[in-house]
Amino acid sequence: MPIYKAPVEDVNFLLNDVFQIDRYDNLPGFSDASADVREAILSEAAKLSEEVLQPLNRVGDLEGCVRHDDGSVTTPKGFKEAFKQVVEGGWLGLSAPTEYGGQGLPITLSQTVTEFQCSANMAFSMYGGLTVGATAALLVHGNAEQKAMYVPKMVAGEWTGTMNLTEPQCGTDLGLLRTKAVKQADGSYKITGTKIFISAGEHDLASNIIHLVLARIEGAPAGIKGVSLFVVPKFLVNADGSPGARNGVTCGSIEHKMGIHGNSTCVMNYDSATGWLIGEENKGMQGMFVMMNEARLGVAVQGLAQSEVAYQNAAAYARDRLQGRALSGVKAPDKPADPIIVHPDVRRTLLSIRAFNEAARAMVVWTSLKSDLAHRSSDPKDRQDADDHLGLMTPVLKGFLTETGFANAVQAQQMYGGHGYIAEQGMEQFVRDARIAMIYEGANGIQALDLVGRKLPRDGGRAVMAFFGEVGAFAKENAGDEAMKPFVAPLSTALGHLQQATTWLMQNAMAKPDNAGAAATDYMHLFGLVTLGYMWAKMAKVVHGKIAATGPTDYLSTKLVTGRFFMERVLPATTTHLARIQSGSATIMELAAEAF
Repeated sequence: MPIYKAPVEDVNFLLNDVFQIDRYDNLPGFSDASADVREAILSEAAKLSEEVLQPLNRVGDLEGCVRHDDGSVTTPKGFKEAFKQVVEGGWLGLSAPTEYGGQGLPITLSQTVTEFQCSANMAFSMYGGLTVGATAALLVHGNAEQKAMYVPKMVAGEWTGTMNLTEPQCGTDLGLLRTKAVKQADGSYKITGTKIFISAGEHDLASNIIHLVLARIEGAPAGIKGVSLFVVPKFLVNADGSPGARNGVTCGSIEHKMGIHGNSTCVMNYDSATGWLIGEENKGMQGMFVMMNEARLGVAVQGLAQSEVAYQNAAAYARDRLQGRALSGVKAPDKPADPIIVHPDVRRTLLSIRAFNEAARAMVVWTSLKSDLAHRSSDPKDRQDADDHLGLMTPVLKGFLTETGFANAVQAQQMYGGHGYIAEQGMEQFVRDARIAMIYEGANGIQALDLVGRKLPRDGGRAVMAFFGEVGAFAKENAGDEAMKPFVAPLSTALGHLQQATTWLMQNAMAKPDNAGAAATDYMHLFGLVTLGYMWAKMAKVVHGKIAATGPTDYLSTKLVTGRFFMERVLPATTTHLARIQSGSATIMELAAEAF
């Protein structure tokens, strides 16, 4: 059976030492998250994930969700009781505003908890994750009445939330949506249409489900400029705040899908369902993007989380599995064969995954801190800089972390040989579950196009120039440190590749847009690799300082070796990405469509 242990020590290292989270105590909520409070929260989150959620992961995969004739849905055995523990622990409200019943703690802290839960049980974690995202959209764009009616119960976990975008004929191009909204005399709207792929669209975990739905008001402009956002509860809400009459929204069916079986992915039918406008007419994407950006960071964490749990199981297997003898001579003479961990290629695979996991976790913490700054700082300049960072990094995080996370899950499965293909080991579930993260909340090709087409030129390239400046300044500052050379020299080279790629796009993409499209995915991966390299250099700097101050420990020594491996064996891939980018789009676009 699969195992999982939450990486609490690594998270504490990042929060306390690398990013020194206590420096942000001037921001609301940070002073309440003191070191001892953080330690207690992470410890309890680890316990919940390891002891409650992880044992249900395979149960959810095998049982899936069941739709009944009346349209209701039953979640897998144990999910309802586990969700009750999540609710009672206040986990959904960890970083929600205190005025709505939340704890108001940093988003940075709640994202680390999200990783634990996703590693333990990705399908289960989505019920809460979508609720947090829907709550965020209501907080930003909902009116006072909507916030008072829905947010406290969603923060408490009494009610859950969803996002309803996709329809059979439109996914990425939401301007094609057909769900219509007809205004009523009382100011409400009647919503009619069909939505597909709606995660957690119907279930038995909460007494009400609050759907956020994109629809087109009668007479609205065509395309994306005519899309509005509505709140459509499963049950209409009585004056006292309790669920009332059933609304005209039902689950038509549950999608039969590759993975995340424990989450109810539904076809949702809206038949003159009563809804209320969120924000302004025809400005629905503004509200939905709040939720989608929250979701994209959450999906990036899913990529990391599946990579982490797959790695832990592969490493444990490699230490125990006896097969063959070491190339350099027998290592276990008392046994019929050596454990496969002695083989260089096995170690290469495991180190590749581990080196990604630790730097990706740092990247998530770094970006989460920027999210806290953007939402909580009183300094306009700090908020702007943080918002620039979030805009630039969100597509990189979503695309690069989920794509690499899936590849890592496959490589971890490979460690098991034929046993990895057998369901009882659990490795094939990690692969199947990880696959969806590359697709939903904006497929990765779209993330890459967003990065190249929108985020790079935004505000005259202000965000990317700030990134170049920060990484370049770090490299220059540490160039003379002999201990840092294994990190600074490769980082400087990789940064140069990214800058060359950016310049090439500026010179070649405007006149020939296909060059941007052809380069987008490679550019996203190049950007992701440089960012992970920067994270490793920052971690190495801290590790060297700690060793100088208190001496080496196994944790610190292992951290340095893993980081050096990344710089030597992973980061050089930036050379390949640069070459592909600079090759342009000619051969990609040369063939006629009929030739494919």
